[in-house]
Amino acid sequence: MSRRQFLKQSSCLAVGLLTYPMYGSAFSFNDSKDIIVGHNSHKYKVDLNWGNLNPLQTPVKDCHEMVQDSKGRIVLLTNHTKNNVIIYDKSGKLLETWGTEYPGAHGLTLVKENGTDFLLITDYERHQIIKTTIDGKVVFTIDFPSETGKYNTKGDFKPTETTVVDNGDIYVADGYGKQHIVHYNHKGELLNIFGGQGDTNDTFLNAHGICYDNRDKDNPSLLVSARELNQLKRFSLAGDYIETINVPGALICRPVIHKKEIYFAVLRSKNAEHSESGFVLIMNENNEVVSCPGATAPSYKENELSELYQTIRLFQHPHDVCIDDDDNMYVAQWNSGQTYPIKLTRV
Repeated sequence: MSRRQFLKQSSCLAVGLLTYPMYGSAFSFNDSKDIIVGHNSHKYKVDLNWGNLNPLQTPVKDCHEMVQDSKGRIVLLTNHTKNNVIIYDKSGKLLETWGTEYPGAHGLTLVKENGTDFLLITDYERHQIIKTTIDGKVVFTIDFPSETGKYNTKGDFKPTETTVVDNGDIYVADGYGKQHIVHYNHKGELLNIFGGQGDTNDTFLNAHGICYDNRDKDNPSLLVSARELNQLKRFSLAGDYIETINVPGALICRPVIHKKEIYFAVLRSKNAEHSESGFVLIMNENNEVVSCPGATAPSYKENELSELYQTIRLFQHPHDVCIDDDDNMYVAQWNSGQTYPIKLTRV
């Protein structure tokens, strides 16, 4: 099914949902064409046409992650080995493609060094992190951390995400492997390892994503999504556990910080009858959910967030979000019928 067909069916369903007001969700249509999703100050118009390409010439498989580079371009990572990296302008026009050697391309992090852009790609099938220039030249690779004693073979190491802190240190989330967070210096030399599989405060079930949180300049930290636990966990840069933020019902992917907010793609609703039940989630600087485009309006009872779940089938396994310098959002989707990303224009 094409994305246009999928969204057309979703729009029809949304009209049905609008017949009965649900959960305070902010959906509106102009001449049955414009779809507005979200809540409170974070509402967006859905662009049904952004980024559509000729699938015979520029195919995608799973659209895993997206970033905006220093030139304002939108960089998409897919695990289709005809073109692992697709670069758009903000209007959705194709600028260039590269990459044929990353079958497990999953995580994409932009690194800026002395005014130059680099990318960190995590490939869980290659069991590696690959640092490249913005046009695809390999700078170095990081292999499985055998020296930690936590891994017997490279097959145990299936990294899903990286983040880079101010001094250039790299933190890797082994989300499909042993669930550790592995800390390297800017050269890819091992410094530390923490976490692991479990449901205690300092362990994870699916440490899917990680990001550097420096909104508080005096207390920078790491945010790690424990996706199967419906939790976001905060750690010090040394790997010490700080706190857990619960997001009931939401299988969150990597946290993305933009200005004061944290943005997430939610792969699916935990208790939904169908698996294609994802949405987008936005959290403010107080760790409060303020908007859920495509889902229930966030509400709190006795300071506890009520369970979240999809209310309109607009998204199909959303896997990552990218917020551009105009506060618009791009949503990459996994296992979505090889569809291209969706753009949400801030209104």
